[in-house]
Amino acid sequence: MYIEESDCELDDFTALIDDTLTQSAVPNAAEIISNVPVYDMPSLQSKLGNPTDRKRLMAEWSDVLMNRSGVVVLRKTYADTTVIDDASLIYLNLINEEKTANTEKSDHFAAAGSNDRLWNSPQKLAGANPQVFTQYVANPAIHAICESWLGPNYQMTAQINLVYPGGQAQQPHRDYHLGFQSNASCEQYPSHVHALSPALTLQGAVAHCDMSADNGVTQFLPFSQRYLPGYLAYRQDAFKQCFNENYVQVPLQKGDSVFFNPALFHAAGENKSADVNRLANLLQVSSAFGRAMESLDRQAMCRWVFPALKQAVKTQQLSQMELEAVIAATAEGYAFPTNLDTDPPVGGLASESQQQLLKRCLVDGVSEVDFVHALDALSNKKRALC
Repeated sequence: MYIEESDCELDDFTALIDDTLTQSAVPNAAEIISNVPVYDMPSLQSKLGNPTDRKRLMAEWSDVLMNRSGVVVLRKTYADTTVIDDASLIYLNLINEEKTANTEKSDHFAAAGSNDRLWNSPQKLAGANPQVFTQYVANPAIHAICESWLGPNYQMTAQINLVYPGGQAQQPHRDYHLGFQSNASCEQYPSHVHALSPALTLQGAVAHCDMSADNGVTQFLPFSQRYLPGYLAYRQDAFKQCFNENYVQVPLQKGDSVFFNPALFHAAGENKSADVNRLANLLQVSSAFGRAMESLDRQAMCRWVFPALKQAVKTQQLSQMELEAVIAATAEGYAFPTNLDTDPPVGGLASESQQQLLKRCLVDGVSEVDFVHALDALSNKKRALC
């Protein structure tokens, strides 16, 4: 079964989001604000330290993320915010260093100039100050909620987002994986992949300053993750309007965190404050299962196969369908993971993939030498740098 844009029905969507989160569904929550359960983490430390209680709490979180409002707030994730301040200072210095070096940045959902991004914040913090990094990531609450959604052996990535006064609100959207695909691309994936995609990642944010509606704390539409065609719906005007009429915002204090299902409709709010630079560490955590069983040197495979493919195209030995099958078996089809400092998205939400490069070079009829150079350049752009 496949989903198309025409399958998106606003009435079906509004019926799903017209729901209420009850306290009985979240017994460990300290309160519920606008259908968002709020957990007081200092009072839950003993439960995190008990394997049975920890598992029950994690089950509650995963139930909220999957079946209920789709978002949870963890109050005082960092009860002592000294490490937040230490990390913030390092992050701001790194942002200034990269700006001084004229490193061009891009953002997936925000207008250019309204914010600064620091991609790959964990690696950069670890390199700048291993002691602060160790203190920052030594957080049992974050570890537990990541495991609650993804299980063990998850892969942590994160990006610093600094939004200045006047920074406009983001467009409502869903996140990685399918949230970073165009609608045309999403339509190529069967419906069960639309249902599966959210289970592969967890979105979160650590507040590095106090956040309110005035300075643009994130807007959420509770229960919207339950709408299966949502990856095709969020760009449609009727759904944008519905989001703008129904979203909620929960204020955060420095050291709080928020975690949400990546299929939840959400958007960073407008920074209407006069003097608050809104600073957050955006956590994008991935399942251990998002990996192939074997390691293949696809760059070498592309080099070896390119002359034969070029000859086959020239002599029409392969049909278009056969050519597509060869490319799919040879080259890496996904643009991620990549180094977003050196390989930013161009003209969309993702950079060029190896398959796209191979197809482009075949169409353009480039020489074997030029193809190898282009292939090496693409690999170098995607490589993580120390």
